[in-house]
Amino acid sequence: MSRAFVTGLRGTALSADERAFLADAAPWGLILFRRNVESPDQVRRLTGDFRDALGWKAPVLIDQEGGRVQRLTAPHWRTYPSGRQLAGAAAVAGDLELIEDVARLIGDDLAAVGIDVDCAPCLDIATPGMTPAIGDRSYGERPDRVAAAGRAFANGLTAAGVLPVIKHVPGHGRARVDSHHELPVVDADLDSLAATDFAPFAALADLPAAMTAHLVYTAIDADRPATQSPIVIERIIRDRIGFDGLLFSDDLSMNALKGTLAERARATLAAGCDIALHCSGDMGEMVAVAAEAPELVGKAAARAERALKGRAGSPHDDADGVLARLDAALAAFDVAGV
Repeated sequence: MSRAFVTGLRGTALSADERAFLADAAPWGLILFRRNVESPDQVRRLTGDFRDALGWKAPVLIDQEGGRVQRLTAPHWRTYPSGRQLAGAAAVAGDLELIEDVARLIGDDLAAVGIDVDCAPCLDIATPGMTPAIGDRSYGERPDRVAAAGRAFANGLTAAGVLPVIKHVPGHGRARVDSHHELPVVDADLDSLAATDFAPFAALADLPAAMTAHLVYTAIDADRPATQSPIVIERIIRDRIGFDGLLFSDDLSMNALKGTLAERARATLAAGCDIALHCSGDMGEMVAVAAEAPELVGKAAARAERALKGRAGSPHDDADGVLARLDAALAAFDVAGV
């Protein structure tokens, strides 16, 4: 039986110690980064070897949003625009279906090498002064437009047989510092948060998976980041937003969280995250996280099972046409200067 964590790996192929770890620790899934990627054939081997080590078609995750956040890159894969560029270009061109079609091509790229979960779309609302760590990953400032773009992107991934993971719930757009390095603190009142930051997540609450934000909302829980706050997870994500899908933490290795990796994992799972995400590929950290991750049972297991039912799709039948539309829309967007 799988345990309630996702792990990273050190390099482009499974080492003997990693293979032994996977067989013993039984993580629910694997997440890949650029350090794990060289070529399509190599990624296929890595995802296949990972699943062979576990003995089932375990999920393989990646962050492939477009723009600055894409782990599969040139020369072997297409490069895609950022969320802000894609949403803006689609709006200027009057071709809102473009977002779904581009996301389907991204999903096709992933499915072709054995990756079946994309940690996207990013539903964080753009705000003045927000951290560049979000920046142009956001689809924009208006909750309704962010929700519409996110829905289209998620639909495209799903059509390709790739599970979308909406992030960073309940909203990361007000952060002024990068949670990779320090803990953001948001002082907005609850009504303002509900009207803006929470709104895209509420609009897409029917989707099967989401990822938490490592930041403190002082109006909700001034003592703990959302990832480790039972108050945020139960009262806001589960109740107010209405999300009942599979809930991943953001990466436990990020410096927004304090304590040892074991302490971080324990607090994250105790707060109500279904899956603890650990990305570094450091074996000592992997062992510490695994020791805190229980078997995936109960509601968390049911959510995971529901989420994985979406891993069936087919390639887009007109990729060249989509890319031509994308190029034309991006050119119009550049001319418009918006």
